Amino acid sequence: MTKRKKGTPDVASRAETLREQIRRHEHAYYVLDMPEITDAEFDALFLELRRIEESRPELVTADSPTQRVGGEASEQFAKVRHRSPMLSLQNAFDESEIRAFDKRVRAAVGDEVVYCAELKIDGLAISCTYTKGRLTRAATRGDGTVGEDVTANIKTIRSIPLTVTPAKGLPEVFEVRGEVYFPIAAFEKLNREMEKAGKARYVNPRNTAAGSVRQIDPGVTASRDLQTFMYTLDPAGAARSQWDVLGALAGMGFRVNKHRRRLKSIEEVIEYHAEWQKKRHTLEHEIDGVVIKADRFDQQLELGFVARSPRWAMAFKYAPEEAETDVEAIECYVGRTGVLTPVAHVKPVVVGGVTVRNITMHNEAQVNEKGVYVGARVVIHRAGDVIPEIVSVKEPKEGWRMPSKCPVCGGEVVREEPYIAHRCINPFCGAQRLELLRHFASRGALNIEGLGYATLNQVIEKGWVKDPSDLYRLKKEQVVQLEGFADKSAQNLVSRLADSKHPPLGRFLYALGIPQVGEATAEMLAAEFGSIESLRAATEEDLVRVEGVGPNMAHEVHAYFQGHGGELVGRVLDVGVVPQAAESVGDGPLKGKTFVFTGTLETMGRPDAETLVRKLGGKAAGSVSSKTDYVVAGPGAGSKLEKAQRLKLKILDEQEFLTLVGG
Repeated sequence: MTKRKKGTPDVASRAETLREQIRRHEHAYYVLDMPEITDAEFDALFLELRRIEESRPELVTADSPTQRVGGEASEQFAKVRHRSPMLSLQNAFDESEIRAFDKRVRAAVGDEVVYCAELKIDGLAISCTYTKGRLTRAATRGDGTVGEDVTANIKTIRSIPLTVTPAKGLPEVFEVRGEVYFPIAAFEKLNREMEKAGKARYVNPRNTAAGSVRQIDPGVTASRDLQTFMYTLDPAGAARSQWDVLGALAGMGFRVNKHRRRLKSIEEVIEYHAEWQKKRHTLEHEIDGVVIKADRFDQQLELGFVARSPRWAMAFKYAPEEAETDVEAIECYVGRTGVLTPVAHVKPVVVGGVTVRNITMHNEAQVNEKGVYVGARVVIHRAGDVIPEIVSVKEPKEGWRMPSKCPVCGGEVVREEPYIAHRCINPFCGAQRLELLRHFASRGALNIEGLGYATLNQVIEKGWVKDPSDLYRLKKEQVVQLEGFADKSAQNLVSRLADSKHPPLGRFLYALGIPQVGEATAEMLAAEFGSIESLRAATEEDLVRVEGVGPNMAHEVHAYFQGHGGELVGRVLDVGVVPQAAESVGDGPLKGKTFVFTGTLETMGRPDAETLVRKLGGKAAGSVSSKTDYVVAGPGAGSKLEKAQRLKLKILDEQEFLTLVGG
């Protein structure tokens, strides 16, 4: 019989005791904001546990508090499909809209309505999956159906428990959803550290929180002092209302906003909204409104959903804060298609906690419609509390004109009817070159990781790359000379370029940056013509016969291939890029039928659904018209669904579509 090592039970027992104590104190500090011991006492407990686990690795558990920090870094985030879609909320900005919402709710379920009201945290939505009470996965919201796996990073946030005792009625696997945010004090501390290091300050807490969660190194996330509020449980277990869910979450150890309330009338909702509009700046975090939900689940079920959001909830947002400042200059920036965009540089001013210096004006017409000019006194706000916008001008004047020469290359600038934008027509303009190359390598196009602005600027400045074809001539010996690259990373970039030489035709067309051709249109053209050769040979008449292609788009596409674009395509093909032919249209049961997909599909991606339609003989178009036979609408559907309803087209949900195509 093997003799037990002396002291073993005591050490193991002590480690487990320490873990329990640390979890309790973390909960008291990070969740309840009621620390029971000093920081020094907490650090002593943590250090003792870490030393035990370092000396006795067999005692380390996956959910130990010591395992929160320093998770293994990964080169990219895996995709995660949520149990159910993380939908967006409808917004209301004034009392009339919120009263109309209340009227619709009561008309559907009667007058016995209680609202659960919560502060709307300005942060990043996340979903945490627990299996048998243990955190097994955490993901960002993403597109609502598929997010990014950020488990290692989320584990570093101490207000998120690594293990819980599941609330009554919960299954073995369940999701907890909520918001990760950057406390204002922690954000200001981070910016002070950035300034001391001679680096640029971060712009706002919300964006910085999102960036912190998506760090490659979990240690960076751990250093940011992020916080959370959780508010959704999927499934809800024994809970029968949103109020019950919040109680269940708090009971399991999650951080739940203490300012929540149950309100019996819309007047109480309006008062709650007004109260926190006055007190919002006293909070340790940012809010951009309040969220109200019909509290009872049976009423939520009866109210149901519209395509993009629940009918039983509403975000009652605050009007964006405004400020006055002066316009110091108006400069034009050149995009990848040569379009010039005027930007007003204003005297720096703080709006909603963010310093605003630049405001995009879009085009010459907008500048003059608002009467903006150098020296103008303007009122600005942040649209949606995010995008700076000029609301009004104190003494408006018209007469600002777009420059006749490109500010980058000096080429001629023209406005071509019927378009409102002005464009530099020099195809060799340096600004267009940079933006075209970045677009060519972007995720929706050829998805060549590692070709960001910094890298592209360097290869352009060195004269190695003038257009996308030159990317494929880059050698490892060249790339290793660039700032930010070493031997391995240089080889990785060259390998990724080689791997991108056989893209699907639709992605290749989108990557070219053809005017008016977005991702959906590119896929549609690929499906219709089948090969790059056929599309290059198409006439305007051929193009306009394609469902969803109008005369203007047909002209742009034809002109592209007959001009410099055709020459570019030839050079790209010459270096060995071979776009893969699109799936041919089958001769099946959907022959002659045109489908348009909008919103999110849960059982398959939209490209897969469009491919399926083509295999069965149908067409998948990117826009709705009177010629459309079916519109398949999922969560998040927008203007396409509204147009289909106006045209009284046949609208299918995902299950009806699957039934139509035989499952």
